[in-house]
Amino acid sequence: MTEPNRGAAAQHETPEVPPMRDAVPETPAVPAMPGGMVPGGGAAIEPAATDTEVGRPGAVEPGVADTPAAEPVRLKRTRISGLWVGITVAAVVLLLLLVFIVQNNTYVTIYFFGWGGQFPLGVALLLAAICGVLLVAIPGYGRIIQLRRSFRKASKQA
Repeated sequence: MTEPNRGAAAQHETPEVPPMRDAVPETPAVPAMPGGMVPGGGAAIEPAATDTEVGRPGAVEPGVADTPAAEPVRLKRTRISGLWVGITVAAVVLLLLLVFIVQNNTYVTIYFFGWGGQFPLGVALLLAAICGVLLVAIPGYGRIIQLRRSFRKASKQA
């Protein structure tokens, strides 16, 4: 038996690779405002090439610059997107609270109506903040309930 020619595989031509695109984008990343200025300040965008500049490298073909730019897409805000923002903010706040508690781990003695106990300083301050929030929130909830009742009475009478 004869062995296949192993050198023949290495001699075949490699496929032609298409040229890479230019590193400079064809259109600006930020839409241009009248007068060529970029929103938020900054440098002005240079005007598109004219028909007389077509022979130069980097020039635009005639008719290409005449096409209108696409309008930026505006996404609607949804409840789910608001939920994601809320969860992200809550996670950041919880992380900051965790760092606060870990860094303030010196034990302090707390006395309240004859009861006393030792807690880490961070935990004691966090509990005090939660109690302060509840002291504000409970009367607020009471006012909301009061307004709802008065609204119901007014809508029944009308």
